[in-house]
Amino acid sequence: MSAPTLRGLRDNAARRLAEVSETPRLDAEILLAAALDRPRSYLHAWPERTLAPAQADRFAAWLERRSSGEPVAYILGRREFWSLDLEVTPDTLIPRPETELLVELALARLPANRQVAAADLGTGSGTIALALAVERPMARIVATDQSLAALTIARRNAQRLGIRNVEFREGHWCSPLGNERFDLIAANPPYVAATDPRWRQGELQFEPAAALVSGADGLDALRTIIVQAPNHLKPGGWLLLEHGYDQGEAVPALLRERGFDAVSDHRDAAGLSRTSAGRWPSVWSPSMVQ
Repeated sequence: MSAPTLRGLRDNAARRLAEVSETPRLDAEILLAAALDRPRSYLHAWPERTLAPAQADRFAAWLERRSSGEPVAYILGRREFWSLDLEVTPDTLIPRPETELLVELALARLPANRQVAAADLGTGSGTIALALAVERPMARIVATDQSLAALTIARRNAQRLGIRNVEFREGHWCSPLGNERFDLIAANPPYVAATDPRWRQGELQFEPAAALVSGADGLDALRTIIVQAPNHLKPGGWLLLEHGYDQGEAVPALLRERGFDAVSDHRDAAGLSRTSAGRWPSVWSPSMVQ
């Protein structure tokens, strides 16, 4: 009996994954190409080729894990974000395309032709901090996380990518920032409500709950950051926050209540409310004290 071809392996895997994935063919191609240590284009160029025994065993093991619901990013230990190949583990949230909106909004507020300072709170694998550092090499970026395991991954990503203008600090939200002030603070904090059953289902059940869930309404971390951030922003500095699709009214309201101006909410590529921005005023007033 002849060994199955790459086309046959991909098609059979896609049918098997249809029950657990919204993108079964893509998942099958990514795993199969990784087992070959080739780009996905290789599968289309050489569909009649076969796998060596060791490659076949590796693909079968990965396919079994994906069939159980485990995300492809954790199986392979990497995920691309902003064209950066990032290492990820179950200690870190998997970078998502929607977060590129936050990076775009941050870059629009960080001049490229002078030194600026920015902070990324809850950096995880370093997603936001590293993207900003690559695009703004003159910037000084501070990335914080309360998880030492996550910071270890973020530091490894920075070292492997040769990114040297990011400093990683352990601690909860703004606490590692000390008395420093920044031109911009960005965060993609947990924003799923504890009562939402979806974080215990599908791929989300494999991700760290602390990076997903934040109180009864999902706003606990966002409230904390909004209260703390002005103590670390320069006058006219910006706070950018990713949030849930159903929090596009609550988060801007919290920003305005704290005293931010120029508050705006922005939609992602799917048309869903995703990121809010607010500017800390240049002129102080007593109402801003909390």
